[in-house]
Amino acid sequence: MRNTTLCYIENGNSYLMLHRIKKKNDENQGKYVGIGGHFLENESPYECVVREAKEETGLDIVPIYRGIVTFVSDKYECEQMHLFTCKQYSGNQIVCNEGTLEWIEKSDLNKIPMWQGDYIFFDLLEKRSDFFSLKLEYQGDTLVSYSIDGVNIK
Repeated sequence: MRNTTLCYIENGNSYLMLHRIKKKNDENQGKYVGIGGHFLENESPYECVVREAKEETGLDIVPIYRGIVTFVSDKYECEQMHLFTCKQYSGNQIVCNEGTLEWIEKSDLNKIPMWQGDYIFFDLLEKRSDFFSLKLEYQGDTLVSYSIDGVNIK
């Protein structure tokens, strides 16, 4: 199982999203995702998300650790994603080589292509202030079940 980070950088009522359209053989091709990526050896989740944010956006962030999302898939490698949000950042935004960075209004998130499970953790981020655990199970690109804090929902 691979370890990754994901961060939603906030500015008012918008999140900075990465529209993944530049990388070849990208499992996120065409979808909007947050900022983040894979751990380097010996990195903590905090160190990884700060580094990835700087590499992908040019911004220095102050992340808030919000939850763990476990992805189980019959098509892709299973993943343990450490989820962060960020309201404090500095620096100048750069052009990302993995896709196009776009500020998306929170009210418009349901209008853009994302993984089905992303809509669930956006809802959790908005409704909960405590740390949560979310498990998402996919068959291909279809979400077939999920649980929150160990309780099966679907």
